[in-house]
Amino acid sequence: MNIEHSELILNTDGSIYHLNLSPENVATDIIFVGDQYRVDKVTQHFDSIEFTTQKREFKTTTGTYKGKRLTVISTGIGADNIDIVLNELDALFNIDLKTRKIKEIHTQLNIIRIGTSGSLQTDIPVNSFLLSTHALDLNGMLHSYQITDISHPVIEEAFIKQTNWSIKKPTPLVITNSKILEKKLTSNTVYKGITATAAGFYGPQGRILRLALQDAKLNKKIDSFNYNENRITNLEMETSAIYGLSKLLGHNAISMNAIIANRANGTFSENPNKVISDLIIYTLDKLVE
Repeated sequence: MNIEHSELILNTDGSIYHLNLSPENVATDIIFVGDQYRVDKVTQHFDSIEFTTQKREFKTTTGTYKGKRLTVISTGIGADNIDIVLNELDALFNIDLKTRKIKEIHTQLNIIRIGTSGSLQTDIPVNSFLLSTHALDLNGMLHSYQITDISHPVIEEAFIKQTNWSIKKPTPLVITNSKILEKKLTSNTVYKGITATAAGFYGPQGRILRLALQDAKLNKKIDSFNYNENRITNLEMETSAIYGLSKLLGHNAISMNAIIANRANGTFSENPNKVISDLIIYTLDKLVE
């Protein structure tokens, strides 16, 4: 069965619609960054560059680092953008763009997010690295898909109960990372924990400017959540979408977070660019070990 033109949209040159990419432009090991300007901060360390392009906020560069072929792509901010990026990347490898048919042989991708985040725990300081063992989805995008096989109902129900979660909000989901990539990127300098993925930066993350929050105590409830010694360590806006879609599509995914703020202590890094740069080098070196 062919996929309709309205569902799988291609540009006039045959590239995938939003990303402006063809299969040969992309490696199977892919680094996600949110900021388009951070792509160059990663690829400046490459031995060589073979391809680069940009359409909208989606900038992609492919090259080699210490002999390993890697692609770096900027996703922009939020789960909705991840929905575009991951579905289109998967299509490049697992759908024949000419016949519009799903390929019989599945190609598995390795997705590594390098992003910034704020710690929710007093003992995880600014300027540290954190690896997301699980993602707690609070934004609802994944509910558009069949998620029963990737969710963890016991942890989800415990979170709903402990936080008195509003029934008017999307039901929270918990998704695990790729243990293969976790093992590769782990060290004794990296913290680990559950990363909560919010639907926005202000109200959804408990920030108050001029608008009152639906639950002004929600952040404290999130901070204090504990299930079998598993706690929520940080907040950001992409990880759960990356983990959820990767699981559904049969790919490996890991999220590496540069902690530039500590919400519990009210502190912010004096040099956030250095923390991000250090995490980039750490991640690249771990990927080629």
